[in-house]
Amino acid sequence: MTEIEQSILGELRRIESEDNVRILYACESGSRAWGFPSRDSDYDVRFIYLRRPEDYLSIFEQRDVIERPISDLLDINGWDLKKALLLFRKSNPPLLEWLQSPIKYEENYKVAEQVRSLSPLSFSPKSCIYHYLNMARGNYREYLQGSEVKIKKYFYVLRPLLACAWIEKYGEVPPLDFTVLVNDLIPEGSELSDTIQKLLLRKMSGDELNLEPRLDDINDYLERQISHFEAAAPRLDSGNGIADDTLDELFRSALLEVWGQESRWTAARPDQ
Repeated sequence: MTEIEQSILGELRRIESEDNVRILYACESGSRAWGFPSRDSDYDVRFIYLRRPEDYLSIFEQRDVIERPISDLLDINGWDLKKALLLFRKSNPPLLEWLQSPIKYEENYKVAEQVRSLSPLSFSPKSCIYHYLNMARGNYREYLQGSEVKIKKYFYVLRPLLACAWIEKYGEVPPLDFTVLVNDLIPEGSELSDTIQKLLLRKMSGDELNLEPRLDDINDYLERQISHFEAAAPRLDSGNGIADDTLDELFRSALLEVWGQESRWTAARPDQ
């Protein structure tokens, strides 16, 4: 185990102790999970946690987010399971990405796999493509206008647009790995592919990639794709969704598994 992994696990234990919660699942998000970290990329740790049953029975609302901006290198925050399931019900793309992250720090109970197995039912092509399109459009307008642009920001427009293209092509949750998206969706040997590959190598080798002249072939591609998905998104399927009682049962099951032996409020199921 590396020093940073030990630090991450130590912070997760501290969160459990200080906030009186149990962490169900913790993973890496952002550029490290997407497969294009720089040498100085920070660690974006995301987790799902569960409070004690009596906290959910209180008349007072509990915060449903825990945030720990530890340092310039390490950022940790997580969602309460109840919040996560409500967002999962709406096919929330960040949560779907967390569940398939290739870098998992912890998966301590059954609930993460149970939610993961329901992802195909929860997935809404229309909802997810709007999420990625809005992300791409916002980053493009903010960072990639003018004759000189922040070169590294190309990845934060390319990746969501490639996710849109994957959803349109396959009708499923897009993979996190940026290289998988590029290899599948950008014609191999094309000028665009070559430009992206060179940029990727520069980023991962530690090039600063600050302000440089804009890359017209990528900008032209991004503008075409944004226009295309603005027209295509309304025609996509909204998905079938998941029955509310399925998510209620999953939440109650998690409470029993995590706190069953420790909380006076957690009773056995009627059929036990």
